[in-house]
Amino acid sequence: MTQADSDDTLAFYRDHAATYAARDRKPPTERLGAFMRQLPPGAAVLDLGCGGGHDSVAMLEHGLDVTACDGSAELAREAEHRIRRKVEVVRFQEIDWLGRFDGIWAEASLLHVPRAELGDVLARIHRALRPGGILQASVKAGDAEGHDRFGRYYNYPSPDWLRFCFEETGWSQVDISAADGGGYDGEPTRWLHVAARRAA
Repeated sequence: MTQADSDDTLAFYRDHAATYAARDRKPPTERLGAFMRQLPPGAAVLDLGCGGGHDSVAMLEHGLDVTACDGSAELAREAEHRIRRKVEVVRFQEIDWLGRFDGIWAEASLLHVPRAELGDVLARIHRALRPGGILQASVKAGDAEGHDRFGRYYNYPSPDWLRFCFEETGWSQVDISAADGGGYDGEPTRWLHVAARRAA
């Protein structure tokens, strides 16, 4: 991924933030529910790459202490209107929280991390969790990095390569499942759902 790829991806979210955030998107009830059931009441959760803030709303309604962030300043502002609280503008490579969260929810966000930088980002996320903390993430599956029809960059990992990235950066209990679905681009999509933990 070049700087131009990164700029093009952010440019898409800048130029389409209102439309992207306003789409009729329902949180992934089953996976989000399973994630929340593993957390103690009032747990501190990071919604990493919160997009329009739809999932943050569901977690707030569940009584969790949610910190929402996104790499796009424009999407962050859109999310603030929905969740009625501050949304931090943080790019993956800038994550520097240490032991702050019980859980991290990264729904369709880490898929934009350049392959060459994914290990560093996973290590940063790992450090942001408290011991025993959990991560739930989803990415689009593939065999090589590429772009969608909107020009957005994707890392498109295989299950084996993705597992290697997690295990190399210290994660434990890494579980990866696959499911067919769709996305904003309207194309059939093979998704990889990752559940992982920072060792206690």
